Amino acid sequence: MIIAPLPYIVSEQGERTAVVLDWAAYLMLRGTASGDADLLDGLDDAELNGLAEGMLAPAFQARMTELLERNDQGQLTDPETRELDDLLARVDALNTLKARAIYTLQVSEGAR
Repeated sequence: MIIAPLPYIVSEQGERTAVVLDWAAYLMLRGTASGDADLLDGLDDAELNGLAEGMLAPAFQARMTELLERNDQGQLTDPETRELDDLLARVDALNTLKARAIYTLQVSEGAR
């Protein structure tokens, strides 16, 4: 990757005091230094959209559906209860990640 020299501003004494950034560079730096822990910094729109639209893998979804049905009937064993709890925790984590991706896209769109 070739980085073009950045223009800078100098004081009357000839000291460099500021750098002039183009808008895209500013937005990139602003995003990574946002201080907002919910923003998914460093991801482009395609990556964020991929996360926002992500789904639980079909095999996990099928297994969770099976376990939920058996749970409704009171037929889960202790290991299956732990497995269901683990799957539900994955769904919660995925939903949190999806929400953060959507939020990041909205913040990014508002900055444009």
